[in-house]
Amino acid sequence: MKGVVVKSTGSWYLVRDVEGKLHRARLRGKFKLKGMKVSNPLAVGDRVEFDVETTGEDTAVIHKIEVRENYIIRKSTHKAEHAHIIAANLDQALLIATLVSPRTSFGFIDRFLVTAEAYGIPTVIVYNKTDLYDEDMQEYQRQINYLYERIGYKVMAVSAHTNEGMDELKNLLHGKTTLFSGHSGVGKSTLINLIVPDLDLKTSEISGFSDKGVHTTTFAEMFEIDTETFIIDTPGIKELGIVDIPKQELGHFFPEMRERLNQCRFNNCTHFNEPGCAIVEAVRHNEIALTRYESYLSMMHGEDNRK
Repeated sequence: MKGVVVKSTGSWYLVRDVEGKLHRARLRGKFKLKGMKVSNPLAVGDRVEFDVETTGEDTAVIHKIEVRENYIIRKSTHKAEHAHIIAANLDQALLIATLVSPRTSFGFIDRFLVTAEAYGIPTVIVYNKTDLYDEDMQEYQRQINYLYERIGYKVMAVSAHTNEGMDELKNLLHGKTTLFSGHSGVGKSTLINLIVPDLDLKTSEISGFSDKGVHTTTFAEMFEIDTETFIIDTPGIKELGIVDIPKQELGHFFPEMRERLNQCRFNNCTHFNEPGCAIVEAVRHNEIALTRYESYLSMMHGEDNRK
């Protein structure tokens, strides 16, 4: 039988077959992905082949993982030198961000965008909690929108509290498999509850002590909105480490850098301190945003991106 993994809780997986029936399944033996060290061989969104067991316990055994079209991946928080696949076979990703309670850093946003670019996943940046904005923050949001829209990304501002932008958000999801990602506390589950009220996902208040979110989603899970529309909710991410992107190729995943790479004097330019660097020159002339360039340098040097 064929199906799609809709939930992963470690050693057991929930698989939806082509008729919509759910099966509690496990992997047969150990699966190793060629050239990859991953903490989870299977991810939500994976297409698999499985057999229903005849033990009478309504369980199944997965014996094949189909080739992935794409995936979002991060460094594992549990195993050194390993990666963790967040979700696979996506039509698009929504990166839920916030200016307040908690604030999402440009470094985190840019790392997510680079990862999505590397695996060919269109991404929309969705700023939630606009109901908390004063006039200065509204102006700052407009500047952020311009920063990302001029390099080709769609940016939306919504409020789960006032329903601002929710109709546009729902239209964006129709007919697609969409990953919802972001820090804990940005409102991923709250937004999904508004889109699909019957789900009633668990949500939590922001920690007053740290102004950070409290983890309420513990496992990635796919939800069916209709026969053609699916949402994948994911646990909040504190830090998103770049995986499997050589430093010399990093600039290819910044759209505003990619179009200038052949203009540098040296073919192996790292865009740091080489003479005749078109990227550095573009930063000096405000053609490339300083925040984006700082994110690039941070990734090159392997620095933390939560600030």
